[in-house]
Amino acid sequence: MKRIGFLTSGGDCQSLNATMRGVAKTLYQANPDVEIYGILEGYKGLIYGNRRKMEPKDFSGILTEGGTIIGTSRQPFKKMGEPDENGLDKVKAMLDNYKKWKLDCLVILGGNGTHKTANLLSEKGCNVVTLPKTIDNDIWGTDITFGFQSAVNIATNAIDCIHTTAASHGRVFIVEVMGHKVGWLTLHAGIAGGADIILLPEIPYDINSVVKALEKRSAQGKRFSILAVAEGAISKEDAALSKKELKAKRKKMAYPSISYEIGAQIQEKTGQEVRITVPGHMQRGGEPCPYDRVLSTRLGAAAAQLIIKEKYGYMVGMVNGETVPVPLSEVAGKLKMVDPKASIIQEIKEMGICFGD
Repeated sequence: MKRIGFLTSGGDCQSLNATMRGVAKTLYQANPDVEIYGILEGYKGLIYGNRRKMEPKDFSGILTEGGTIIGTSRQPFKKMGEPDENGLDKVKAMLDNYKKWKLDCLVILGGNGTHKTANLLSEKGCNVVTLPKTIDNDIWGTDITFGFQSAVNIATNAIDCIHTTAASHGRVFIVEVMGHKVGWLTLHAGIAGGADIILLPEIPYDINSVVKALEKRSAQGKRFSILAVAEGAISKEDAALSKKELKAKRKKMAYPSISYEIGAQIQEKTGQEVRITVPGHMQRGGEPCPYDRVLSTRLGAAAAQLIIKEKYGYMVGMVNGETVPVPLSEVAGKLKMVDPKASIIQEIKEMGICFGD
């Protein structure tokens, strides 16, 4: 009989439950006596010993349910080596609980930071299998992460809804899409939503190029423009700064986010009315789209097969439409960025879409 611990860590997103369901149903099918424990609130539960035994019925009816039924929390990897406020060694506590609970495997669902800690636990002797969760689609080793397509749908819908009011009032609208370090979500939502300008963290923008694109549209008789802007979009001037200089500058920033700064610059340089829309955490919420339900079910079932075969130390990725085991050591600490020279960028540029460069 195997004892398996489930853990969801970092920001929530759609399809966490669907993925756990895929793992659990496959494990129960192979061995009805398997014991599954939900480790509550992410790594926090593993550190402080909070878990509950799951039953087969817990995994019924959750395919379409967003969020995570076992809770989550953010536990930054860079702080894992630091003791908590009471002096507790967090890494040692996690290892001790893993042994105390006599777990045969930890199934960890999360993004980049989560995978760093998962790899650490794997290196310390824990049997670990992970699954790629993030709306950012920035995990190395997989073509797509679950939660991404659902977030694309929501962000695209936000842009779609803006079209009618932008056209009615003849304004410039900026829709700020989630993504601090990478622009996959903004890129896909911007294309799908028909944005005229798309600004990504990977392609530093020149505000004058943005203004030029807006003025060109106005000269063509187009009454409105829509910008899809990643929350991590950065100007060429700021991109040239050191991390320390950029951090100091942003502390003094007079605007709530980069979109508001861009909006103010556009209004000043063109005289056009600008409005900002920030869908925010809506992009993480709601039920998973059908694509994510299928993806999560497949990834979950593949993870269960690794556990059955006792093949640990891997993330299950999706590559060219097939599930593949990817060594955790290759995943941890790597970001899958948008390549500014990628064909998708060149194709969209040839349509006349501006990326601000």
